[in-house]
Amino acid sequence: MITLPKTIMQFSQTTDTILMVRPIRFAYNTETAESNAFQNLDTACSPEDTQAQAVQEFDNFVATLKANGVNVVVIQDTLEPHTPDSIFPNNWGSYHHNGTVMLYPMQAVNRRWERRRGIIDLLRDFFVIDNEIDLSHYEEDGLFLEGTGSMVLDHTHKICYACVSPRTHRDLLQIFQEKTGYEVVDFESVDAQGKQIYHTNVVMCMAEKFVVICLDTIQNKAEREKVVNKFAATGKTIVEISLDQMNRFAGNMLAIHNDKQESLLVMSEQAYKALRIDQVAAIEQYARIIHVPIYTIETNGGGSARCMMAEIFLPKK
Repeated sequence: MITLPKTIMQFSQTTDTILMVRPIRFAYNTETAESNAFQNLDTACSPEDTQAQAVQEFDNFVATLKANGVNVVVIQDTLEPHTPDSIFPNNWGSYHHNGTVMLYPMQAVNRRWERRRGIIDLLRDFFVIDNEIDLSHYEEDGLFLEGTGSMVLDHTHKICYACVSPRTHRDLLQIFQEKTGYEVVDFESVDAQGKQIYHTNVVMCMAEKFVVICLDTIQNKAEREKVVNKFAATGKTIVEISLDQMNRFAGNMLAIHNDKQESLLVMSEQAYKALRIDQVAAIEQYARIIHVPIYTIETNGGGSARCMMAEIFLPKK
């Protein structure tokens, strides 16, 4: 297996190309519910209605991105095997500036089925893929690292921010650091009930010049100072959100750019409505906000806009 060189390279923080997977059997996933406090079964809707509403929300999301100049690679999910969370493709794979694809170990068995060789083969038709690092075999050891759900990456400064949880193991963060050269800044984040938060990307969002984060989740003072000091050292403006705003997915955003190199921050309608006027103003100093209604996906899936988008940094052919 090839390890990425540790030489410092200047990588862009955002991309204009996104991978999204159109669901075919979207549903509340009982296998992930134990560790995802954001997940809630919508008992008012039948499975058929839940799927139909999720597809409508997905298609509107894609259309909105394209209308704003973003390149979206849409993959249609398959009926079998049943992958209720396939709409969140950023967890099982990441696609890097230097032509590397990384595959990750997933906690839920039915999420492991989302890793499809055909998706990577399709990307090879349009992008340069020189190397593959597959960490999925750590599933056999009960160790998990769920991609850019578990890790929020500052590509420009090669820093990996990660809150430890049942889905984010420190041992694998160390292996990620060794293979990529990204410095790991790890910490523990808990919700209002003191439960570990399942993914880092619901706690924080990294943009080129700013970061949105719920610092109240980091109760250990030393860890909080470590994170804040790293933001200061890398010149990031902090837009702080509350626990209540985080619970409405105000941390689950993604910074991208469009074909005109315009900076965008993509979020759900729920997240946008949770923000205060001053927070919106702080963000809009650096990026134009795009928001979409995805309430069915958020409720049943326990993930929001950022989870639905896997960034493609691979060189184009």
